[in-house]
Amino acid sequence: MSSLQPGRAKTDGWLDKERTIAGPGFNRWLVPPAALAIHLCIGMAYGFSVFWLPLSKAIGISTAKTCPADMSLLAELFTSVCDWRISSLGWMYTLFFVLLGSSAAIWGSWLEHAGPRRAGVVSALCWCGGLLISALGVHWHQLWMLWLGSGVIGGIGLGLGYISPVSTLIKWFPDRRGMATGMAIMGFGGGALVGSPLAAELMKYFATPSAVGVWQTFVVMALIYFAFMMAGALTYRIPPSGWKPEGWTLPAAQVNNAMITQNHVHAKKVWGIPQFWLIWMVLCMNVSAGIGVIGMASPMLQEMFGGSLIGITKKFGELDSKELAAIGIIAAGFAALISLFNIGGRFIWASLSDKIGRKMTYVVFFVLGGLLYASIPLSAAAGSKLMFVAAVCIILSMYGGGFATIPAYLADLFGTQMVGAIHGRLLTAWATAGIIGPVVVNYMREYQIGLGIPREQVYNQTMYILVGFLVIGLVCNLAVRPLAAKWFMTPDELAEEKRLAHDRAVANEVGAGSGIAEKTPAFILIVAWAVVGIPLAWGVYRTLQSVSKFF
Repeated sequence: MSSLQPGRAKTDGWLDKERTIAGPGFNRWLVPPAALAIHLCIGMAYGFSVFWLPLSKAIGISTAKTCPADMSLLAELFTSVCDWRISSLGWMYTLFFVLLGSSAAIWGSWLEHAGPRRAGVVSALCWCGGLLISALGVHWHQLWMLWLGSGVIGGIGLGLGYISPVSTLIKWFPDRRGMATGMAIMGFGGGALVGSPLAAELMKYFATPSAVGVWQTFVVMALIYFAFMMAGALTYRIPPSGWKPEGWTLPAAQVNNAMITQNHVHAKKVWGIPQFWLIWMVLCMNVSAGIGVIGMASPMLQEMFGGSLIGITKKFGELDSKELAAIGIIAAGFAALISLFNIGGRFIWASLSDKIGRKMTYVVFFVLGGLLYASIPLSAAAGSKLMFVAAVCIILSMYGGGFATIPAYLADLFGTQMVGAIHGRLLTAWATAGIIGPVVVNYMREYQIGLGIPREQVYNQTMYILVGFLVIGLVCNLAVRPLAAKWFMTPDELAEEKRLAHDRAVANEVGAGSGIAEKTPAFILIVAWAVVGIPLAWGVYRTLQSVSKFF
């Protein structure tokens, strides 16, 4: 029988938040693989560029059947007689992250009340449903269907899936907030490592003399992702209200640390809190700088070092087609290498933040990052490939680390009750950075080339601009102070929020309503980690194969 609050109707829905409250004996280490199962799927958004080249010749097959030069983007959305431009397909990438940030901000509070299971299911329906709509768009050659399917509907799924585990993990791991969120958000960065080679293999399998095999690949990946995401969503459990690990007490260092509150802020108030906007700028500046580099790392390496990458003294503009192809292979390996640092940094830096604090972690990001960005023009001038590669790899580790550390930073400052909703609102900084970073890097590069500056020097001014971004982020981070008491919920307000969020002190229904105990067998834990660990290990293996070409 379920224990009901007075005046509250019994809830029987298997998606209801009450059904996800863990019983005694549940192992909290089952929650991270559930989060990874969702993040590894939606993280394929990072790897969608693997589809651009095949889609750009979906009609011509071997050679693109180009649209008229004067065809507008609006006309291209509906044409079925010529191939799409890669620049037009690239708008899906922009839609991904704009919709991710905006949907997380809009529905973050709903997620806190509905629970991670319901949010995970909706995310699976949106992300995988969007892929199926995109498959139809490819089959019928309608670009607007790709934008709507994967870009808009899929983007909403990205936002809900991205923030679905944040609040839950932080509540399960009050002793290791950074590490817990780092594990999940590492999965988002790792999604492309698994999805890109999988997509490449599927397209190769489905390709025929008259088809590039993309729509079939979308269908298969949608089905695989749906199975993984639903398994993750149904595995989610939330701890009873006030739960803490057995034998763990809040360390005195945290009790006496004014930067770690024991109170809670309501998500609807954060827009008016100065500290929220300071952290918004911290994330925006860190991501703007990092995303600008991650998008141009491969051409930067090629243009800065040219023929020296293959042991000849020619500059980039002097290379012939065979030499360009040779350094292109090396650059692809470099892109794979920095993706590993992006992923590893999410776990390592977030875990380190548990030791040195979130504020100090971001100080390291901005100070060390500023020095490394400034060193890139110097490494190019000196012809030091090792110095350049080391700088970019560490920069990308801090780019990923910034994403993974920010949820714990928010929990420290604003409390854990609505940290998922607050994190959702903060992700608007990511959406903003996704526009600022690439625009600055791409347009500055074109401007410098237009001035006749040699290719190996066209990124110099850009790197100094990115250093300026980091200086702004550092100043904002140093200005973060503990919140005034007026921002926190009163006991009555907190009680009402707990009621709306269906918080319970004990599980009233677990699984099929079995009741009190929910002891997690060891083999279930092993299987859960293997289900996410094996695909991730395969993705890392395939990436290391590409990395080997760099060396």
